[in-house]
Amino acid sequence: MNTKETSSSDPALVRLPGLLPELEALYTDVHAHPELSMQETRTAGLAAERLRAAGYDVMTAIGKTGVVGLLRNGPGATVMLRADMDALPVEEATELPYASKVRATDRDGKTVPVMHACGHDMHVAWLVGATALFAQARDTWRGTLMAVFQPAEETAEGAQAMIDDGLFDRFPKPDVVLGQHVMVGPAGAIGGRAGAITSAADSLQIRLFGRGAHGSMPQASIDPVVMAAATVMRLQTIVSRELAAAEAAVVTIGSLQAGTKENVIPEEAVIKLNVRSFDEGVRQRVLAAIERIVNAEAAASGAPRPPEITPLDRYPLVVNDPAASKRVADAFRRHFSADRVRETGPAPASEDFGSFGAEWHAPSVFWFVGGTDPDRYAKAKQAGRLNEIPTNHNPRFAPVIHPTLQTGVEALIVAARAWLAP
Repeated sequence: MNTKETSSSDPALVRLPGLLPELEALYTDVHAHPELSMQETRTAGLAAERLRAAGYDVMTAIGKTGVVGLLRNGPGATVMLRADMDALPVEEATELPYASKVRATDRDGKTVPVMHACGHDMHVAWLVGATALFAQARDTWRGTLMAVFQPAEETAEGAQAMIDDGLFDRFPKPDVVLGQHVMVGPAGAIGGRAGAITSAADSLQIRLFGRGAHGSMPQASIDPVVMAAATVMRLQTIVSRELAAAEAAVVTIGSLQAGTKENVIPEEAVIKLNVRSFDEGVRQRVLAAIERIVNAEAAASGAPRPPEITPLDRYPLVVNDPAASKRVADAFRRHFSADRVRETGPAPASEDFGSFGAEWHAPSVFWFVGGTDPDRYAKAKQAGRLNEIPTNHNPRFAPVIHPTLQTGVEALIVAARAWLAP
């Protein structure tokens, strides 16, 4: 894979090599100073500062910490480019010189470690780079560029918060909404597809109620630990026994909490789970099966009261517009070498990016940029050990800066150019 290939004929990208050191410094700075969802004040400040310096009209505090920069450059299409800014409550284990040591207070008042374990720091650097280069080359294009730095993607609330705060009223409706995400894959490669690109996701909390007792007297209890264990095992049968082989869904129990001491049977247990799906009919069937199983296991245990099932967050299915996707893919293939652009299947990861296009009734396109050292990826693939490469949300997730940084900036510019008139 020739990751050094760049189309120097683009007047904006001619300036990219000189900008890369500054973008690398921004990336490592944001990585070392991650902020939790809806707390991205420092990152938002950096984004706003860079946009103003490039000549954009800037509005801040949209949806609490969101930032929008607008560069009007004559008649033509309006193109929206989006980057998310928030980090995760994960303790970093990369041992990088710019690794995060940050701790912060989450919305429950707990002190937690914070890490950019999903690559949103790279997304911020990409969009800062693309907006700066477009501003420097404004005599080569016509239209309006709209840069959106979005909070709280990790909690599925940031896009909607910006929309609810008047995003659609304050800014012109885009002709296309474009976004991208760094993922495991050879750095320098780009993947995308028309249609569904990321899954819908539903997160739920389930409280199971029992009757506490001394650990030596289980007969006096209704044990919520056993109830929860039976429920967890039974939930695993939804995908394996209730869906056809051609139907895709994932049910993951990410948290099971009960009790504080080994000889005390507690009063209740709490399960938190996540569902991913690519079809609304499948989604509804899975959610109905969860409710049925949870209530049935509680009844079978003689629970003193029905379980409480509480939705935590929901991500919509992200669907790429077919015509806009072809336009982006054609632009990528003209710019990058053929082996760097590939069609992917839909990813089980989820995103709230789709809310912008779906609710604004504008076509949108979302794609992936590889962030793994190409040699490491090739060796792992050959050995059948790709699952050992740390994925997004892993404490050891760390995209290689080069060529990931350059590729992402190029991709935003090349895709936007497909709408911005020369």
